[in-house]
Amino acid sequence: MIKISVIIPTLNAAEGLLRTIKSVKFAADEVIVVDGGSTDGSVQIAKEAGAKVIKTGRGRGLQLSVGAREATNDHLLFLHADTHLGPNWLEMAINLFLKGQKAGVFKFALEDQSFFARSVEVFVSLRCRSLGWAWGDQGLLINRKLYLAVGGFNPTMPLFEDVDIIRRIGKPRLEILDEKAITSATRYLRGGYLWRSLKNLCCLISYFLGVSPASILRFYN
Repeated sequence: MIKISVIIPTLNAAEGLLRTIKSVKFAADEVIVVDGGSTDGSVQIAKEAGAKVIKTGRGRGLQLSVGAREATNDHLLFLHADTHLGPNWLEMAINLFLKGQKAGVFKFALEDQSFFARSVEVFVSLRCRSLGWAWGDQGLLINRKLYLAVGGFNPTMPLFEDVDIIRRIGKPRLEILDEKAITSATRYLRGGYLWRSLKNLCCLISYFLGVSPASILRFYN
């Protein structure tokens, strides 16, 4: 029997956290929320939803690394706090894990019906299928053996920890599953789709040019 542990890093993520947990709780054997110091009620929401809560220092790389270490199952799903999964995610996950040393991500979707949202989704889909570059807002399914083989999440990275591990997994071992990971569009709506997309691209280019994630995070925020 395949048992799945879901790891969700949080930092003031109360707005969408309950829906995220509900989207996986019905099928996951364990949901772990790793909180980096929230002050908005995220911890209480997680506890009331039946998740196990672990408190750590701030930084998604650290939080995800701790969550993986504390998980009791050998099949892991890493999920952002503002991302919820479509109803068929478990079937997709089981089929993936039965293949052995494969990792999987879901199709990126934004919780917005605008033309701009669809445009971003098309771009992400092309990027994933051509380059194998999938980021944390698409979730990450991976068994522990492969997770450890590639070195796991880097606990020192406050940003781009998802880019880092996906590059180590590599395109041949990464599958894009036919179910959506639906992410809140709040940040795009707040900052504007064009500005947000350009900002993300500038940060990514900076990372590939060797700028430290800590420096990029200051710009990002």
